[in-house]
Amino acid sequence: MLYSRYFIPTIKETPSDAEVVSHQLMLRAGMIRKLASGIYNYLPLGLRSIRKFENIVREEMNRANAIEMLMPSVQPAELWEESGRWAFYGKELLRFKDRKEAEFCMGPTHEEVITDMVRREIKSYRQMPVNFYQIQTKFRDEIRPRFGLMRGREFIMKDAYSFDVDSFAADLSYEKMFNAYMRIFERCGLNFRAVEADTGSIGGSSSHEFMVLADSGEDAIVSCGACRYAANIEKAESPLFTAACDANSEPLQKVPTPEMKTIAEVAAFLNVPADQTVKSLVYASDSGELVMALLRGDHELNELKLKNHLGWDEILMATEEQIMACTGSPVGFIGPVGLIQNIPVIADRVVQGMTNFVTGANDKDMHYINANLGRDFEATRFVDIRTVEAGDACPRCESGKLEMWRGIEVGHVFKLGTKYSKALNATYLDASGKEQIIFMGCYGIGIGRTVAAAIEQNHDENGIIFPIPIAPFHCSVVAVNTKDAGVMAAAGEIYSRLEKLGIEVLFDDRDERPGVKFKDNDLIGIPLRIVVGSKGLAEGKVELKIRATGEVLLVPVEDVTTVIKNYVDAALAPKE
Repeated sequence: MLYSRYFIPTIKETPSDAEVVSHQLMLRAGMIRKLASGIYNYLPLGLRSIRKFENIVREEMNRANAIEMLMPSVQPAELWEESGRWAFYGKELLRFKDRKEAEFCMGPTHEEVITDMVRREIKSYRQMPVNFYQIQTKFRDEIRPRFGLMRGREFIMKDAYSFDVDSFAADLSYEKMFNAYMRIFERCGLNFRAVEADTGSIGGSSSHEFMVLADSGEDAIVSCGACRYAANIEKAESPLFTAACDANSEPLQKVPTPEMKTIAEVAAFLNVPADQTVKSLVYASDSGELVMALLRGDHELNELKLKNHLGWDEILMATEEQIMACTGSPVGFIGPVGLIQNIPVIADRVVQGMTNFVTGANDKDMHYINANLGRDFEATRFVDIRTVEAGDACPRCESGKLEMWRGIEVGHVFKLGTKYSKALNATYLDASGKEQIIFMGCYGIGIGRTVAAAIEQNHDENGIIFPIPIAPFHCSVVAVNTKDAGVMAAAGEIYSRLEKLGIEVLFDDRDERPGVKFKDNDLIGIPLRIVVGSKGLAEGKVELKIRATGEVLLVPVEDVTTVIKNYVDAALAPKE
């Protein structure tokens, strides 16, 4: 491709409305342009990277025996009403009526549509297992679309749906997709983690997120350096350990703590370590049901763990009025001893091993010291409800410690079970002719989001550093002086030889200063750059720059195409 004939509208200045690096660089590199809030045009350079990633995804889906199809973006409301998600999904679901006043939505996902198709077409156990996938545009009406392709309203997604006869078979389909996802992101040359995650609005029994590691990531994740355990911070399991405690119970005492409301203030005032205090938090469900959560003072509550344990649809901090009604105390002095209302007390497992600790006395400006479980109050149950911390022991292996990372979610796999098939009555006849519910799994990858995440992970002050598998071009040939016939002839020859070898090459034949060309090539992230100049040619050599490392090599003209071919082939080699 000749640069002079292609369309790469680069920008020198960083757009003021672009908050994250990927958004800034995709705009500056001429990869995307905004049409409306959260809606973008994919310009030629951006589309090339997106198509590269789509091809990798398609190859691995086909390799895993998934079958490609395409479903409509517009979906009828009655399917969503059948599944129960028409009201549950909220305002992110873009709803509209046609001329006959029939209600529809723009599909943010396709569980209902695919389940409807399968219930009409799959009748026998002999037709399963089967897995359908598509690469298609979705729409979610985000309240605050931002970060370019990282959180847009319209986006390209690969979604797949497996259908099996039972839970065991569904687990095998899930494992096959999990392994396919591992290969996809490995082939892209990305540093990522597959982490245990919450199922969220999709539902199901369990799920894994695939996270590209980047300092700008919205999600906190933990992983073990000694084993494969990794989890989203909301899902990460806390290791069970016994807190340091006194051997003998001391008498309970009520002591004044004037205006000392926080753990740090109380601990300092009473001259005790924070890990010898217990904090009490009161939460309410959307129906007004109350619960008290207890944690060691230096630990933080994981609201999602508590919500999932309680089985609530929503979890809210209790109001001051609700807290006063159940404890008789203002916020800052509440505790589990002597509650006015008999509400459940859910204690973190660490609290179970504590003795003689400090806790609120349910009296303004007062706390208890030497509080003890069993003697002074009872916990309804002990549950893992705390947020893990870096350095915690791994919950799965004996030797590992948890490390904290920031990640960008680019893929998610779910074990759906019968959530949708039961709601939409998707059944089959087993070998004995008995009707059974189909078991499902679903598997999504954000296509444009993955390209943006790759940029978040791979960039420097000069621009994008694309991994070769998803770079818009594998390499570029830069003619330093286009008025030099010898330079242009040599550059053109190298360009032709590379094309014949199947290398995707951008020939920068523009009549621009070398510095301008170098800056543009770095900005758009071309992995390998061949610079052809008269000085080098006089010595029979060209300059090869490796974008990822900054390494510059002088390579004989006759060898450069072989060097590039070997480099590209190694990067594109299939993963086992």
